[in-house]
Amino acid sequence: MTRALYLVALLMLGSCASAPSRISNVCAVFDQRDGWFNNWHTAAKRTEREFGVPAPVLMATIYTESGFSPYARPPRTKLLGFIPWTRPSTAYGYSQALDGTWSRYQAETGNWYASRTNFADAIRFIGWYHATSNRVNGIALNDTYNLYLAYYLGHSGYSRGTGNATAQQGARRAANMAIRYADQMRTCGR
Repeated sequence: MTRALYLVALLMLGSCASAPSRISNVCAVFDQRDGWFNNWHTAAKRTEREFGVPAPVLMATIYTESGFSPYARPPRTKLLGFIPWTRPSTAYGYSQALDGTWSRYQAETGNWYASRTNFADAIRFIGWYHATSNRVNGIALNDTYNLYLAYYLGHSGYSRGTGNATAQQGARRAANMAIRYADQMRTCGR
């Protein structure tokens, strides 16, 4: 009996540590992560209630940032041909939050044990960040395009209007996916 419980626990943990498949359908994503231990739909709706950011916007941000991969990081690059391979930023996890921004989130929310590889923590971070963009930059909570630009550029970068083609492309991708996710959520009754 103990061995069977051990195997069940391993299977549950293994399924939590990988990206879901069929990420272009938010209903399928929720169905794949609808367990009693780790319910993504519940986490998304809880964050929506807490921060006022619609769940499709939250999910589209994660889709664009990490493709729902819990251990996502920017690819390593070799600078100037002689500096060892390095990562261009400290972005990590579902939310691709930077070390400093994640630390600020933990300090401001008191959520010291939050982890960037935990979906519920990461989606709450995104809700907090988008709500901060609303407060600091005046961006509507359902304006996925501009929320994503502020997310990508930072609040100061957004205020300066320092957007680039990469940021704008990501913002368009997130905005289009949020529309698609909202339609899908209405269809599947989420």
